[in-house]
Amino acid sequence: MASRAGSIALRVVIAAAVIGGVVWYLQRDSGSRGKSPIAGGSGSGDKGGDRVVAVQTVTAERKAVPIWLEGLGTVAAFQQVTVRAQVDGRLDAVLFTEGQPVKAGDVIAQIDPRPFQVQLHQAQGALARDRAQLTTAKKNFERYQGLVSQKLVAQQQLDEISAQVGQFEGAIKIDQAQVEAAQLQLDFARIKSPLTGVTGVRLVDAGNIVKASDPNGIVVVTQVDPAAIFFTVPQDKLQPVAMAMAKGEVKVEIWNRDGTQQLALGTVAVLDNQVNQATGTLRLKAFAPNPDRVLWPNAFVKARMLVETRENALVVPVVAVQRGPQGTYVYVVTSEKTAEMRPVTVALQTGELALIDRGLTGGEQVIVEGQNQIRPGGRVEPTKPPARGSGSSASANAGSAAAGSGSAGPVTKR
Repeated sequence: MASRAGSIALRVVIAAAVIGGVVWYLQRDSGSRGKSPIAGGSGSGDKGGDRVVAVQTVTAERKAVPIWLEGLGTVAAFQQVTVRAQVDGRLDAVLFTEGQPVKAGDVIAQIDPRPFQVQLHQAQGALARDRAQLTTAKKNFERYQGLVSQKLVAQQQLDEISAQVGQFEGAIKIDQAQVEAAQLQLDFARIKSPLTGVTGVRLVDAGNIVKASDPNGIVVVTQVDPAAIFFTVPQDKLQPVAMAMAKGEVKVEIWNRDGTQQLALGTVAVLDNQVNQATGTLRLKAFAPNPDRVLWPNAFVKARMLVETRENALVVPVVAVQRGPQGTYVYVVTSEKTAEMRPVTVALQTGELALIDRGLTGGEQVIVEGQNQIRPGGRVEPTKPPARGSGSSASANAGSAAAGSGSAGPVTKR
C-alpha cells in the first residue's frame, strides 16, 4: 500500500515538473520576441513603438504657372463653297481630280461655250451697226447746222437730226451692255474655283446638262489652311476668358481627341455673344495655321486656351492633396522626420499641379506617395520620386506636359 502511494506521488512530481518546464519555456520565448527590434525602429526608442515608413516627397515651390482652360471642340473649314454653274448648258469637261488642291481662279470645269459665243457675236454686230448710224447722224447734224445758219433749212429739221444722234448714242450704250453681258456669260461657261482649297467628291459628270438653279452644284471646295476650331467652356469661365481677350491675343493649343498629341497652335478669334442655355457653355472660335492638313473639317479635338499666368504661385503636385471630413490637407515632413498633417486651401488645380493659397510655405517637404501608411506624428523616411521628375517640375508648363499625358483638364476652382 505504501509503495502504491509512493508511485502516485512520484507521478505527481514528474507532471508538475513537466508543466513548470513548459510554462518557463513559453515565458522565455515571449520575452525574447518582445525584446526584438521593430522593422525600421528600435522598439522602446520609437514614438509609441511606431515603425518608420518610407515615403516620397517633393518641395513646395513658388513659380509662374500658366492657367489653361480646356474644352472639347470640332474643326471647321475656314471657308467652304459649293461651286455651281452660273449658266445653263452641257458640261463638256471636268478639269479637276477629286481631293486635288486648287487655287482661286483655277478653271475646274467647262460648259459648252458655243451658244454664248453666238450671243457675243450678235451683240458685237449690233454695236458696230449702231456706231455706223451714229457717225452718219453726227455728220448730218454738222451739215444741217451750216444750212440753218444760212437759213436754207428749218430749225425743226436740225432738231430732229440732233434727236437721232442722241438715240444712236443711247443705242450704242445698250449694245455695249449686251456685249459685256455676252462676254460674262461666255466667261461663266469656264467654271473657276472661287477660293484656294481642296476639292471634294465630284457631284456631276461631264456630258450632263447643268443649270444655274441646280441645288447640288458641281463640287465643294474647302479651305483648310488656316483651320477654324469651335470649342466650348463652362459659362462660369466667362470672366477669365473675357479678361484674357481684353488684354490681347489669347493662345490656343489644339490637341487630338485623346490629348496625347498637339496638332496646332492658334489664337482665339471670337467669343460668342450668348450662352447656350441648354448646355450652360460658352462657344469660342479659334484659327490655327494648318499647312500640313493635320486638322480636317468635322474632326473632334481638344482645345486648351491660356487665360492667365499666375506669378510666384505656391504649387504642389495634385497627388499630395488629401481630402477628409475637415477639408483638404497635406502631409509635411518635419525636421524630426515625422509626418505633420497640415490643412491647406487649394486655390485651383491645373494639369498635375495644385495652387495653394494658405497652409504651406515655400521649401517645405510635402509627401506625395505613402500617405495611406502613415499617421500624424509617425516617423517617416523621405525619399525623392523617380528620375522621371516630380509633379511640380514635370508640369512646369502646366499645359503642354500635362496635356501630353492626357491628364490635363479644365481649371477647377475650389
